[in-house]
Amino acid sequence: MTSTSNETELAVVGAGPGGYAAAFLAADLGMKVALIDPEANPGGVCLYRGCIPSKALLHVAKVISESKHAAEWGVKFSSPEIDLDRVRGWKDEVVQKLTGGLGQLSKQRSVRYIRGTASFLDANTLSIHNSEGADEKLTARHVILATGSRPASIPGVPQKTPNVLDSTTALDLPCVPKTLLVVGGGYIGLELGTVYAALGSKVSVVEMTDGLLPGADRDLVSILAKRLEKAFVSIMLNSKVAEMSETRQGVKVKFEGAAGASSEQKFDKVLISVGRIPNSRLQGLDKTRVTVNSRGYIQVNPARQTADPAIYAIGDVAGEPLLAHKASHEGRTAVEAVAGHRVAFEPRAIPAVIFTDPEIAWCGLTETEAQRENRPVKVARFPWAASGRALTLGRTDGVTKLILDPDSEQILGVGICGPNAGDLIAEGVLAVEMVASAKDLELTIHPHPTLSETIMQAAEVFFGTSTDVYRPKRA
Repeated sequence: MTSTSNETELAVVGAGPGGYAAAFLAADLGMKVALIDPEANPGGVCLYRGCIPSKALLHVAKVISESKHAAEWGVKFSSPEIDLDRVRGWKDEVVQKLTGGLGQLSKQRSVRYIRGTASFLDANTLSIHNSEGADEKLTARHVILATGSRPASIPGVPQKTPNVLDSTTALDLPCVPKTLLVVGGGYIGLELGTVYAALGSKVSVVEMTDGLLPGADRDLVSILAKRLEKAFVSIMLNSKVAEMSETRQGVKVKFEGAAGASSEQKFDKVLISVGRIPNSRLQGLDKTRVTVNSRGYIQVNPARQTADPAIYAIGDVAGEPLLAHKASHEGRTAVEAVAGHRVAFEPRAIPAVIFTDPEIAWCGLTETEAQRENRPVKVARFPWAASGRALTLGRTDGVTKLILDPDSEQILGVGICGPNAGDLIAEGVLAVEMVASAKDLELTIHPHPTLSETIMQAAEVFFGTSTDVYRPKRA
């Protein structure tokens, strides 16, 4: 075993969307940068085991779903033949192209990429155990922690068994089980459940609360829920897993309902999808002044600086929402702070997208939050049944809605449910960030026929001037 010692201006621990964005910007600003991560190339959970592989598989699921519905438009296909090896290969190719590209960008920017794991010796010194078995000390003027998060588990679940999956192992597509139970009705579970259902699994979902996607507005979720009720075998709300045990036939699960009634079923596979836990238990962190709250998140100020002036934290490890695009923007903020600029991460809106079918997306203030805070708002909804483009797609169950201040008519939030909602929400984010009003959206000419014009049409509904929806004008 060899040992080396060196120095750098900035060390970034974790090479996910937050980490590599921070490292690349720092290099562009002329800093000497080291980027540390166990993987062969930058990418983190998002590219290797999260956002990117799941979206590749969701696209496959979308193609399968559309082929089944095409008969409604006069085009009939035979039942699709699933080549699981090729599906898996397609997903892996996407990941390899993106992560390999990031590796090249690291070299082009002269970022020193160290494949290994880091621990703290003190606030400015890291001990790195690299992939070749060597240990080295790295002294850094500043450190940015971008260590991300990992799947959460639940007590009593059989460990180290191929029949119990988490979001990481489920993306490996080990097989297409005849029956699959998804524990947790959040976005990860529903996305993966959508994939497996399209590939041929009989999917069931169990959720402790009284609705899917807790926290999202119910009118958006209800549209998705109706479609999932047809795609999934069952959706068990107000229910939880009481016991789980492995058998020769798969996994035996005992459920407990809200009234205390229990039932038992067997599944070939079970997917545990009950959230994520921040990777904040870093070895040697106690040798710094960094503080961690009761939920495991590293505490930071608006510049993403921790209680230790030399250390910053970004992304999942620094708190909710646990989203890649939030992490990348935090990374840029932290680097600008390291460079001596007066900056703060204070967005008005961070978009959230559920990549199910239909997609759900929202930003800014939600109707649920407004109700909880007793905040007066006005809501304008445009139903996609009145959208010409939605009609041509055969997808008229969607909706676009605006959350507005009743006095200033300022756009406080936007919610969308329907195909491509994740792409459409960006205009809503811009509207909230730019403090746009409903009149701004109404007067912005949108292309026709598109789904994007439903945002303009929602503003027209607010003013009672919609061509496609009748609503009496306001007094």
